[in-house]
Amino acid sequence: MRPSPVFLGILVLAVVGGVLAAFSSSSRFSLNPKDPLLVTGVVLLVAAGWVASLSLHEFGHAIVAFRGGDQSVAHKGYLSLDVRKYTDPMLSVVLPLIFLVIGGIPLPGGAVWINRGALRSRSTSSWVSLAGPLSNLAVGAAITLVCYLVPMSIGLLVGLSYLALLQIVTFILNILPIPGLDGWGAIEPYLSPQARDFGARARPWAPLILFAALFLLTPVNTALWKGAFALFNAVGGVEDAAQVGQYVFMFWRH
Repeated sequence: MRPSPVFLGILVLAVVGGVLAAFSSSSRFSLNPKDPLLVTGVVLLVAAGWVASLSLHEFGHAIVAFRGGDQSVAHKGYLSLDVRKYTDPMLSVVLPLIFLVIGGIPLPGGAVWINRGALRSRSTSSWVSLAGPLSNLAVGAAITLVCYLVPMSIGLLVGLSYLALLQIVTFILNILPIPGLDGWGAIEPYLSPQARDFGARARPWAPLILFAALFLLTPVNTALWKGAFALFNAVGGVEDAAQVGQYVFMFWRH
């Protein structure tokens, strides 16, 4: 359960991004969103922070499964926080990062393979599924708490606020009861065999339909962001700071 050097390296990249954002030309009370140092810092902080949170998400699944009876997750390396153990580098990291930069939506990236038959109960299986999105919610809430308690430059504030908002969006997306997402995995143990069979058949394409709707249908996209900002505000986030952070992160749009 010792963190891998890869995970620690990703954290170092996030810290470097935070330092660049903090020491850009932006002061505590003013910000130049086109400052190259600020843009570089925010992009590095958010991108590396998001990859680190992906590892924490999958670790959450794995550690609950391990405690719940599936010892195989340790042999698969899932308890190491090494993002390479959870992903296909292109499909699970690179493409979601591209979608994050293009559309600002953090698509679920990683995956752990759990031996559900080894788990002690249906409730354990549900908690295994819930552990991932709950870790995103916890990370988002923790970052907003840091932003509230620790005095910092506005450059660092907007970067951290946007990273926290992305954790909330990731939580909402993953908690949806749609086949292929964690919300479905949480209720699946209590469904009828017919419903579980439907979920197995729908699992490959149901998330794709959701993500297509998010990118192509304005009402769906709007509903997601409204819900995300409502929850973000509820855990103490600063909405204006997150919006500015998103603006800086998506620098190519302006």
